[in-house]
Amino acid sequence: MKSPINLSVFPNFLRHESAGGIILFLCVILSLIIANSPLGAGFNSLLEHQIGFNTESIHLEYSVALWINDGLMAIFFLLVGLEIKRELVEGELASPKKAALPIICAIGGALVPAGIYMLLNAGTPTVSGWGIPMATDIAFALAVITMLGKSVPASLKIFLAALAIVDDLLAILVIALFYSAELNFVYLAYAGAILVLLVLFNRFGVKNIAFYLIPGVFIWYFVHHSGIHATIAGVLVALTLPTTPDATESPLEKLEHALIKPVNFLIIPIFALANTNILFVDGMVEGLFSALGMGIVLGLIVGKPIGIFLLSWLSVKFKICQLPEGANWTHIIGVGLLAGIGFTMSIFIALLSFVDPDVVAVAKFAILTASILSGAIGFILLKMIGRKSNPTLIPLLKK
Repeated sequence: MKSPINLSVFPNFLRHESAGGIILFLCVILSLIIANSPLGAGFNSLLEHQIGFNTESIHLEYSVALWINDGLMAIFFLLVGLEIKRELVEGELASPKKAALPIICAIGGALVPAGIYMLLNAGTPTVSGWGIPMATDIAFALAVITMLGKSVPASLKIFLAALAIVDDLLAILVIALFYSAELNFVYLAYAGAILVLLVLFNRFGVKNIAFYLIPGVFIWYFVHHSGIHATIAGVLVALTLPTTPDATESPLEKLEHALIKPVNFLIIPIFALANTNILFVDGMVEGLFSALGMGIVLGLIVGKPIGIFLLSWLSVKFKICQLPEGANWTHIIGVGLLAGIGFTMSIFIALLSFVDPDVVAVAKFAILTASILSGAIGFILLKMIGRKSNPTLIPLLKK
């Protein structure tokens, strides 16, 4: 008897490269619905609920929201770090010219938006939020470019991942230098000492992943207590994982394969559910046209692509770098637009920048608006040029 249900549909859906992105955006919509419904207060209480434990020497009692943003997202950063290292060793970023490009572009994509914001907010109480439009949300940006599938070169996805990692590291540095009350250098020293131990494990050929992950938990703890955003610990640990010079599956690749599904189908959706929690209030739309709102919107939608395109064009013109394999200048503009999806880190910096809840509400709405517009325009542009046999909309810059 034929089954009335096609049992292969859901597994095929999970295997599809855009499935993670679809689940992510569904969680964004669900989070917005919850925040603006009678369930909103209860959901906020859940996010603020404290879990963990404290002793005289160990402090591990935090809110659910912090465990998600600093704990689960460290695993996401671990996965992204593994992918970046693999590409640096044997993939698209193995060439020095290719590896340098996302670093240079990230600097341009941070400085230009910050400059636009400061220009519009100079002399106002909101000038302290200049770091808000500097950041790129890795999870959302990669979800959008993944949904494009074969419409974009595979090298472009790696380029965006590398650019977003450097971008977030710059944002973390900005937070540490300008938005942190103080840094605990003792904890930083502890984290650095354990990191050196992991490098030695790599040097002496230790292959057991546990020798990297268990000390990695301690690195996370010390980085978190140092005053620096804890997710950087995931990147640091990832860079120490060993690879192999041949086709044999390395510890790095084993861990990468083990993390892909949990990260894409569990960690990132949970993160989106918790952080898209924006309550719409009166004055938000008008706030988009204030100096604060325009600084954020123009910084992300205009500043990001201009900064990334300008620095990439100059770098290639002066032969410092080369474009990703199969990519052209229109692709770079599209990636620049996707990098304008600020969201998570932008909201985080907004919370550090302002204490007035009304100002924070305007900033969060501007970030959400700019991120949606930038992501949508970037997606449409890359989809359009992906359908052309000679995909470039900028013939004068083709060469």
